[in-house]
Amino acid sequence: MTAPVPDGDGLPDYLQRLLRSAADLPLRHRMPQASSTARRSAVLILFGEGPDGPDVLLIEKSAHLRSHAGQPAFPGGGVDAGDDFPVGTALREAQEEAGVDPDGVRVLATLQELYLPPSDRLVVPVVGWWEDPGDVSIGDPDEVARVARVPLAELTDPANRFRLSHPSGYIGPAFAVADMLVWGFTAGLLEAIIEAAGLSRPWNTRDVRPIPESMLRPYTLPGSGDDDDRDAAAAPTVADPAPDGPPARTVPPR
Repeated sequence: MTAPVPDGDGLPDYLQRLLRSAADLPLRHRMPQASSTARRSAVLILFGEGPDGPDVLLIEKSAHLRSHAGQPAFPGGGVDAGDDFPVGTALREAQEEAGVDPDGVRVLATLQELYLPPSDRLVVPVVGWWEDPGDVSIGDPDEVARVARVPLAELTDPANRFRLSHPSGYIGPAFAVADMLVWGFTAGLLEAIIEAAGLSRPWNTRDVRPIPESMLRPYTLPGSGDDDDRDAAAAPTVADPAPDGPPARTVPPR
């Protein structure tokens, strides 16, 4: 059950629609049952008003990483000792990876916890509104290659949307935006959010393209080795069936 939606004062209509639908987002995963070794993690889905209209913050992981190499993603990572999980984890990671000042972020909601088998993580998406947007910057260049505020208009443009097929049999949504190919967990979450926010436009769902070979990596079963050796590019998990887990909830404004 969700808590009452926070006062929408100052929030754009699309975000108010998203918050009202937060408990019913069509987020689905192939392996809903988490392993006993799964690490708790959080990502920040940060919306703001940019020079090109409403946008969302994405990063591109460094190509030198052994896990998630070169992949676009929301800022985020694993819980650290002392974190106020999940909100504190998401804000800390966004500051470390993209230079986001936590004091300028109004935290609105946490979404349903989702399990990512390839990286063996339980991820809580945290939705935020950038009340005081500042400059973004790459934190650690060994981990992050790019930081981008991606206009929602680009994400909803039918010309930028298609589906990717993976040799594992996975077929899922993808976005070609800001010189990035967004797919897998991040694309699935974006698709659900765009739909819930009432921003989706008709697009050609029959446009299915093979995933570039450069993005294919060996798949490692959860819990079978060092976490850095796992790679979410191996088998994305936005698919059937619906996951079990805590419901979405809204949180008081910061």
